[in-house]
Amino acid sequence: MNTMKAVVLHGITKSEDIHITDTEIPSVRPGWVLVKIKAFGINHSEQILRMGEIENDYIQKPVIPGIECVGLIEDPSDSGWNKGQKVCALMGGMGRSFNGSYAEYALLPEHHVFPIDTDLSWREMAAVPETYYTAWGSLFTGLQLKKEDTILIRGASCSLGYAAIQIAHVLGCKVVGTTHREQKMSHLKEKSCDIVILDTGTISDQVKDLHITKVLELVGCATLEDSMNCVEESGIVCMSGVLGGIFSFQNFNPISIIPNGVFLTGFHSNWPTAKDMSSIFSFLKKNALHPDIGAVYPFARIQQACADIDNHKVNGKIVIINEEDVTI
Repeated sequence: MNTMKAVVLHGITKSEDIHITDTEIPSVRPGWVLVKIKAFGINHSEQILRMGEIENDYIQKPVIPGIECVGLIEDPSDSGWNKGQKVCALMGGMGRSFNGSYAEYALLPEHHVFPIDTDLSWREMAAVPETYYTAWGSLFTGLQLKKEDTILIRGASCSLGYAAIQIAHVLGCKVVGTTHREQKMSHLKEKSCDIVILDTGTISDQVKDLHITKVLELVGCATLEDSMNCVEESGIVCMSGVLGGIFSFQNFNPISIIPNGVFLTGFHSNWPTAKDMSSIFSFLKKNALHPDIGAVYPFARIQQACADIDNHKVNGKIVIINEEDVTI
């Protein structure tokens, strides 16, 4: 059998227009490995791709979307990997410059495929790569987070926010989370937020007595200026998300917008390393943590999964698994 099932996008695609088709299993070539996908997570990034970004010239078309997966090495090519080895893969152009994970198999560049040493189930593993790597890099590279910090997570009611809450809470930080959806507030409390704030877009006056030292900005430029006014002097704000749909400032003037003594950083998740991924899975194992999963769908129901992420129906990470015996 040399065909596989996959989602193939040719242009802008609403969730109701997503369907699974048969396409050829990719042939291996030097520097690339063929991975049999066991499960993968769905991300806001893929929603951005299919709802507009796909029209840009830098996107390969047609393209199989999907920026992450977990699975087994099916064909190691010249990589030195072993067939059947457990791996994860993420980013590096996956699902944009070359075909991604919304499929049964993926041909992936060796340098963005990493070994996994974990006892987590496939569905739990699939909730880790992109989400936890972005949270990990944002917290420790972007924010230099320490246990004595009080961290504000702006736009916390998303899969990345939940991962960041989990890591910061285990580290010993005081965690303040915001959401603009009132119905999500109780869920954030359940996820170990010490304080939950309903986000109106301007909250700096509300948090001035909380002594915020670090801010993880997931809403993006829509609230970034306000977030920089939430943090104390010598505090750090790291922008890692664009949930608000605004990707840049117009007429950005750093001198007037960034408060004195406040540091602004960002984190882009395109350059993971084997060391990064090993550290994340080791942290989860050491602290007996299980990734937050909002819902699990069989690949056959990926259209419904995409519709549910579009309509904000799931709290937490959506995982797709290449098995049929899945209960949502």
